[in-house]
This record gives sequence, C-alpha cells and structure tokens, in this order.
Amino acid sequence: MTAPAPSAATDRVFNFSAGPACLPESVLREVQDEMLCLPGAGASLLEISHRDKLFVEILHDAQNTLRSLLGISDDYSVMFMQGGATLQFSAIAANLLRGTGKRAEYLLTGSWGKKAINEAKKEGDAVAIFDAKESNYDHLPTSADYSVSDDAAYLYYCSNETIQGVQFQDEPECPESVPLVSDASSDFLCRPLDVQKYGMLYACAQKNAGPAGVTAVVMRKDLIEKADPSVPGYLYYKNHHDNDSEWNTPPTFAIYVLGKVARWLRDEIGGLEAMEKINREKSDSLYKIIDESGGFYRGHARPECRSLMNVTFNLPSDELTAKFISEAATHRLAALKGHRSVGGIRASIYNAMPQEGVETLGQFMTDFLSSNG
Repeated sequence: MTAPAPSAATDRVFNFSAGPACLPESVLREVQDEMLCLPGAGASLLEISHRDKLFVEILHDAQNTLRSLLGISDDYSVMFMQGGATLQFSAIAANLLRGTGKRAEYLLTGSWGKKAINEAKKEGDAVAIFDAKESNYDHLPTSADYSVSDDAAYLYYCSNETIQGVQFQDEPECPESVPLVSDASSDFLCRPLDVQKYGMLYACAQKNAGPAGVTAVVMRKDLIEKADPSVPGYLYYKNHHDNDSEWNTPPTFAIYVLGKVARWLRDEIGGLEAMEKINREKSDSLYKIIDESGGFYRGHARPECRSLMNVTFNLPSDELTAKFISEAATHRLAALKGHRSVGGIRASIYNAMPQEGVETLGQFMTDFLSSNG
C-alpha cells in the first residue's frame, strides 16, 4: 500500500534563513487562494498590467498601510524600487553626494555597511567615521566613538547587520543639519520607528517584510528635489516619486505580497509595538540559553548590541557546529549555518518566525548542550 503523499503544510520546516526568509503562513495562504485569479481581475496578479486599476489600488494600499504602521507624514515619499540594497548603495550617493562638494559619513558596523561605503566612494568623498572591523564587528558605537560633521552630505548606518547579529537600539547621534540615512532591510517593521528623525531609510523586503524583488524607500521630499538630474534614470529618486513608483514596470507580485504582510502586522499582530514585544520574547529566550550555557554557546555580538532579528553564536569546535546543523535538520530546523565571516550558527527570527519555531530551536539547543557539553 502506497503511503499518502505529505501535504505542503506538513513539509514546511522552521526556516531560519537570513533572506529570502519565512513569510507569515496566513499571508501565504491568501496568496495561494488568489494566485489563479485575483478577485475582480479575471486573471492572476502575475498576469495583469501594472497600469491596471486593480494593481494601482494594491500599490496604494501597500503604501498607505506602511504609512499607517510607521506614522509616515506627507513630508515623505514612499516608493517601491528594485535592485535591493545593492542598488541603494549607489543611488543614495548619486542623489545625495554627487556634485555637492561635501563628504558622506558612514558608521561601519558590519558587512553591509562596508559594501555601501565602497559604492559611495565612486560618487565622491565618503569616509568611515567609525569602523568596528578590529573586533570583527561585534559591537556598535556610542556617541563618544564618533563625530559627525555639521555639513556632511549625510550620515549612513545599517540598523541591523544580519551577518554579525548586531542591531542599533536607537538612532545614532546626528546633527539636525545632516540627513540621517539607514539601511533598515533586516529589521524593517520589527518595531516602532520615528521616521521624522530620518532623511531617508530603505528596506529590501526579502528579510522581514515580503519576498525578494521589491525595496521600500521612505525619503523626505525636499531631499528628492535636491538631486542632480544627471543621475542615471533608474537611480534618480525623483523619477520614482513623480511617477508613483511606476517609472518603469514595478515588481508587481512582490509589492502585492509586501502589502499583505503590512496588513498582517496591522490587523493580526496589532501593530509594531505588539510585534516588538513578540520579537523581544523570542530573542530573549534564545539569548538566555546562550548566556546560561557556561560558554558552550558563545554569542558573537556583545550583549548590549544583540539583534532581535539575527541570533549569532559559535560552538566549541567546527565538528560540533556541523553536528548541530545536521541534527537540527531532523527537528525541522533549517538554514542555521552562520555566514563564513563569523562562522557558527545564525538563527534569523524575523517577524514571521512563529513562537513554536523559536521554542523548538531553544529545546534543541538545551538538549544538544546536555548531550555534547
């Protein structure tokens, strides 16, 4: 007798990938229900024009839900772009640094900040006013560790470094005369955010807000107008603002899913304060196991800089690390291998990671320590 085939639901693992990462199951089911035929469209969302009235409504709903969640005022434009953080590394410098005669200043707290400054240097004077490379990016600066020029083109930082597992708890000190710019890709929508402190922030969605393919850009409108029109078309934020994110064909499916994730946060979770509470409970439970392991689990980030989103730690040997990953897979715990620059384990526990997944990982960590410590 042939055994029944497993269902898609029973095949699902607890996906701790750093990105593309897990999505809320209720959102996936909505997408599944609407995949063949979007209600009112007579076709799949994948098949309708980006100019279609139904899609324009979807785009505006996604923008408006983000505005509601984050309290974004009309002084800011909410744009949807492609190219991920990599394109933003170039676009930011092209729009805010090119031709200004100023210098851009960067706080380097991990791998993504390093990539960003390398692209900015192609557009003008870009300098690191803090760099934690000597400690392999295990900590963040205090206000005493750097000084921002009053006439800097902008101050740039990455709010959460996925590879090293360090996260700013508050915005870095920055003069009012200097636009604060943030790569918020991996902690976007994980907690409330005072957007008014920023000149611009962006997030490629595939880590914490949706699927790969769309980047949300929140930018003060006055900064959009200051850019040099010689900036190449797709990099020129004004083109995207003036054309309501449809200067070219936007990533329609990714925007559609991002909008559903935003509504999930608003309607099912209850907003960003509620989401932050859940995220702190999840991360605290894993850090407690690390801290009480007697050194068997060694966190990479210093305790005061630990990330809510990416829990990074090492085991006593490479052999134990490999064994941990192999045995974890038998408990439906997937994508736990740390980045090669840090090694060890990385558990990415973004918004959509259910409490059950974190509890399962925590119990496995406790059992593994008992058997191998």
